[in-house]
Amino acid sequence: MKTTIIIVGVAIIAAILVILPNFASNSGGNQVSASSLVATETLYDFGEIPLQGGLVKTQFELTNKGTDPITVGKVYTSCMCTTASITESDGNKIGKFGMPGHKGQLNRADSVVAPGESITVTAVFDPAAHGPSGVGLAQRSVYLETDSSETPKVELRFKAMVNN
Repeated sequence: MKTTIIIVGVAIIAAILVILPNFASNSGGNQVSASSLVATETLYDFGEIPLQGGLVKTQFELTNKGTDPITVGKVYTSCMCTTASITESDGNKIGKFGMPGHKGQLNRADSVVAPGESITVTAVFDPAAHGPSGVGLAQRSVYLETDSSETPKVELRFKAMVNN
């Protein structure tokens, strides 16, 4: 009986030691939003574009479809040939975001999207960034990491057929 009580006591202490650090890390400003950040469109097709035709861009609108604010934290692109920026509902512009590891690019937006409000993500693609080897189908993405439990990572994609 005494051994059983000791084993149960040790199990309870072990459980507390496992649960307590997780509880502490989720308190004090690290709240998770139950809202979702929804894009009206997640894929844009530029069609055929010339290699030397200059930069092309498209915009994606995302709306907070919940009752809690959502914070967009990290923003990054899938390739160095692509950059992105965010325009908040009040007109404030944040960014130039790029591929992780490339200097001169921001990687955190820390943009708060209130319930019912929208942000616009502008994706800019440079078809000449890869030189002549960049001819053909190009498919790129912009990623937004949020504090939403429903949409923790949003991917916005575009494609283009790059020709000479």
